[in-house]
Amino acid sequence: MPVPSPLGPLRDRLRSLPPLWADAALAVAVLIVQLWPLLSRDAPRGGQWSWWGYAVVVAAVVPLVWRRRAPIATLLASLTATSLYDLSDHVASQPIWYGGLVATYTVAVHSPRWPRIAILFGTLIGGVLLVGSSETALRGIVLFVAAYAIGRASATSRAYAAALEERAVRLERERVVEAERAAERERARIARDMHDILAHAVSLMVVQAEAGPVVVRSDPARAEAAFDAIAAAGRDAMVQLRRTLNVLKEEAGPRAPQPTVAALAELAEQVSGAGIEVVCSASGEPGPLLPDVEVAAYRITQEALTNVVKHAGATRADVRLRWEDDALVIDVTDDGRGSASSFPSGGNGLAGVRKRAESCGGSAVAGPRTDGPGFRVTARLPLAAGRSGTGTKQNRENGVTA
Repeated sequence: MPVPSPLGPLRDRLRSLPPLWADAALAVAVLIVQLWPLLSRDAPRGGQWSWWGYAVVVAAVVPLVWRRRAPIATLLASLTATSLYDLSDHVASQPIWYGGLVATYTVAVHSPRWPRIAILFGTLIGGVLLVGSSETALRGIVLFVAAYAIGRASATSRAYAAALEERAVRLERERVVEAERAAERERARIARDMHDILAHAVSLMVVQAEAGPVVVRSDPARAEAAFDAIAAAGRDAMVQLRRTLNVLKEEAGPRAPQPTVAALAELAEQVSGAGIEVVCSASGEPGPLLPDVEVAAYRITQEALTNVVKHAGATRADVRLRWEDDALVIDVTDDGRGSASSFPSGGNGLAGVRKRAESCGGSAVAGPRTDGPGFRVTARLPLAAGRSGTGTKQNRENGVTA
């Protein structure tokens, strides 16, 4: 377990201060350290140190208060004051000028590239020319280069941390946007499901309800069958709506399976109760379908049959499933009026069919039949895995006449 640094609380407090206050506190600390040789030792031959030493130290340190606002000017002011220290012989020796080092660090952190490089070389060259002792000059070069290097390392670390923070913020923003898009897609899917369920059930119930009073006296058995069909359509709609609305609950229980291609025969039987003969047939070898494609196949067929009941005025509808090597083709035709109005382009009708097909990588088209009266809806949906081969395709016709 890592041991916390005792300087941690102090560092956090300094970071919480306004920049000017923090720089002022740093200047005071540097001033105390820089004055320490004058305060801790007595002047030779007795007496006090010259006031000149105190004045130069203060002049070299005070500019640090504005080091972030004007880093280069702060460095020049501090070095200029430092160069005047030896004009008096009655001053204490200063091994290290901390004000200049702090100012150099600040220039490395906050100044643009070429100005800071120019000021660094100018400082080093000026130090070599003005300092008589080679040892002192070498020590000064090492200290100032080290301060500059530490400043650049700090600036690089801060830039990297800022880039990471910006990237984290961008990723979080993208995650939120993607979550909103996913929620929007889910709401659109639920809306399509509810439209399909309600439109199909209500259409069947309306047709049966309109036919019931006509035959209630002349053919009681047919009237009873109509009312049974109304009740069955209502119960089926309630089950599917309850299943769909469970998606909206935060703590939904186990969900019933969504309808699939296998349920198309039952769907055809429901529509046949509305007085329209529906014949289902399939050809080809069935292939695997993804769950969303299974649901899309059922809903597309349901929407097509619902529009036959509501708009076509047909007596017969055919639902043909054709299994190909890489796709399932659903073809729904009727013998009704066959006009464009029998399958409205507005609202959720044809647009919903196309969106359902496209959402799972397929396509759908609709229009009047060319081989006779009526309307045709054709959807092509992809298989989970394509099939290929040159063998003989097994064709079979499974007719279900309700």
